[in-house]
Amino acid sequence: MLFILDLLLMLIHLTASILSAVINTVIRPRLKCIEGELCLITGAGGVLGRLFALEFAKEGAHLVLWDCNTAANEQTAALARELGVQVHVYTVDLSQRHSIYHTADRVRQEAGQVSILVNNAGVVAGRRLLECPDELLERTLLVNCHALFWMTKAFLPQMKSSNHGHIITVASALGLFSTACVEDYCASKFGAVGFHESLTHELHAENLNGIKTTLVCPYIVDTGMFEGCEIRQELRSLIPPLEPLYTVQQSMQAILSEQQMICIPRLMYIPFLTRA
Repeated sequence: MLFILDLLLMLIHLTASILSAVINTVIRPRLKCIEGELCLITGAGGVLGRLFALEFAKEGAHLVLWDCNTAANEQTAALARELGVQVHVYTVDLSQRHSIYHTADRVRQEAGQVSILVNNAGVVAGRRLLECPDELLERTLLVNCHALFWMTKAFLPQMKSSNHGHIITVASALGLFSTACVEDYCASKFGAVGFHESLTHELHAENLNGIKTTLVCPYIVDTGMFEGCEIRQELRSLIPPLEPLYTVQQSMQAILSEQQMICIPRLMYIPFLTRA
């Protein structure tokens, strides 16, 4: 009986979050100021990560950029510094939790307290299940899902001590419904969605209202990440891949308005509401 009540409360909360998101797309909410905040972005050397870095820099946030590709990360840093913000760059392997915890200690010593955490990094094997080496399957789950736990454990305690912060999970619409040939990616993003929802409930239960969360669920973004992957034909004909800049700008609107969830495009709210 208690389980049923808890499930009903969860569904009510999630439905309220969706309704709030829909209302925010119609009525422009007031955007918060993040000037001077310290924002950490994972996967900052990639297409979306770089765009997120530049958008946060435009808002006056100082940056901590994490990526496994040092050269690409430095390129992002150079572009962000041109906007007049402080930038700290770190080479990190998100599939290794000890690398995350060690680098997090360095960030606290060298850059300060992170108040905005953007879990953006993501990988995909892009092979059929029986043709995919176990190592690639494991890496997808480690980077896309497990790293969310480790990143949050590394930076949430400081947010809780001041009851101030914002955790953004860049998941995917493929964490709401599935398609063939990307089993590793879909599984990891379903896990990311579940992790984020549970974290949000935990923060509410602890009355930590100063720590905000935003779940970003875009459809496939045209970054080249899914090149060669076999996505449902009916989806490709119905919805073309999203432009990266549009995706990030829509996400930033949700983040700055403290929206709990955003699906891009809005059509992606349908699989969320009907998943049961």
